[in-house]
Amino acid sequence: MELKVVSKDKNTIEIELEKDETFVSALREKLVSDENVENAICSTGHPMIDKPKIFVRVKKGKPESALEKAVKKLGKEIEDFKTAFEKTEKQ
Repeated sequence: MELKVVSKDKNTIEIELEKDETFVSALREKLVSDENVENAICSTGHPMIDKPKIFVRVKKGKPESALEKAVKKLGKEIEDFKTAFEKTEKQ
C-alpha cells in the first residue's frame, strides 16, 4: 500500500492513501475509539479522481502512535474474524 503524508505537526497528521473508502472508514472508527484522539476525519472526494485521506488530531501523544494503535486493533479484529470463519467452515 502506498501512502503520502500530506501534512504533519506535533498533534496532527494528514495522510493520503492508495486504498478505498472502506479501509479509511474502518481505520477512522478505530481512531475515534481512542481516548487520546481528539478528532479523526475521512475525506474521500471524488471516487474516480481523488485518493482518500485521513486527518488525525490527538489530545496527547503522537498522531503516528494513534494510527499504529488503530491499525493493530483493526488487524486483530480481522484475525479474529478469520479464525471464527475457519472454525465455521470446519463444521
